[in-house]
Amino acid sequence: MGCQSNQPSKNATGPAFAIAEGAQDIDPRAVATDLIAKHGPTGMDPRVTALIPGFDAPFYQAGLAGYSDAAMRIIARRHGCPMCVTEALLDRTLLAGGKGFAKADLGDITGNVPGGEEDNPLIGQIMGSDPPEMAASALKMIEQGSRSNKEYRSMVSKGVDESRSDGSDSFAGIDINLACPVKKIAKKSRGGHWLREPEGAIAILKAVRDVLPGSIPLSVKMRMAYDDTPEMKKNFEYLFDAAYDLGCSWVTVHGRTVEQKYVGPSRWDPLKELVDRHPGRLIFGSGDVWDVNQIFRMIGYTGLTGVSVARGCIGNPWIFKQARAILAGEDPKAPTITEQRAVLEQHFELLLAVNAKTRDPEYLTARNMRKFGIRFAAHHPNADEVKQGFIYAKSLDDWRVVLERWYG
Repeated sequence: MGCQSNQPSKNATGPAFAIAEGAQDIDPRAVATDLIAKHGPTGMDPRVTALIPGFDAPFYQAGLAGYSDAAMRIIARRHGCPMCVTEALLDRTLLAGGKGFAKADLGDITGNVPGGEEDNPLIGQIMGSDPPEMAASALKMIEQGSRSNKEYRSMVSKGVDESRSDGSDSFAGIDINLACPVKKIAKKSRGGHWLREPEGAIAILKAVRDVLPGSIPLSVKMRMAYDDTPEMKKNFEYLFDAAYDLGCSWVTVHGRTVEQKYVGPSRWDPLKELVDRHPGRLIFGSGDVWDVNQIFRMIGYTGLTGVSVARGCIGNPWIFKQARAILAGEDPKAPTITEQRAVLEQHFELLLAVNAKTRDPEYLTARNMRKFGIRFAAHHPNADEVKQGFIYAKSLDDWRVVLERWYG
């Protein structure tokens, strides 16, 4: 289960500038200079790094349905991404074990889970409709399923076992998804649909915060409202305030409404107004961050703590390396053909390891890599031809043919 859409459709449009008057004229270097002057050489608010050591830059890779597995995350980290989030996992599916739990990427990379020491810090994102189920699934994530599902449910209903793990060897934090606009989850009031019923969302946040060890930060992903009506804007503000009151460390706000899905540009004005109303809070933003300049322009325009990079980092891990370069006062560089090939080979190898226990790992990996190859191709001078080559690649040999022809 996940919520990010990549391809243009009736529910999602392609890259566009956000609605934010004057934002495109902001100098990214000037923003980086201001961040360093305020927070030190990393540009990250030290309160965040204190909560999650290693989260040392004002950006991170969002959870992306069907994309942000261990392979994609490790590639991003090798290019400077300081922190990643899993795709949104349904509470009941997670507690049921099997597929949903495996998709949480728990364990070592050969077990369909994150790649050990390289893949941290990592935040696990969950979504659901029942407070006890959400609390139990959060516990299961940070303990990597060391107990039975019955035990987790019992811990929540009868009181938390003091012998619970602090999650130090698994997830650095838990994120509650109150943003997903997918229609099929509306019946259960999951994701962004909770913005119509904020009391239910508050019950979930309280249940999860109460069972998590104090060392595990809880964060929230929200949209700016369910729709543009005054009532729904009030719901957002009420829920946003409640999240901090209940002990959530930060909220990431996407600059679109739930009804908007991914259609049309996002709006940064409401994010700026939100920061202006709450200057002391840690707040991250999301929406139409398609290149490295938009990371810093969003921060400079809104005053946000940092930025969640979503669709803009698919097939573009260099966005994080470029952001690090700007923070260091250097010129961000586009990837060379040689660098592109190296990343494509590494990504394929990592994904092959993730799929190692499937019936036909090579075929599944080649098929899954098409969606990445299509986006990676955008960096190539012959983008259209390379894209077609990746579309028809069905095996490791097919991939090698494309690499030799276009990246040799």
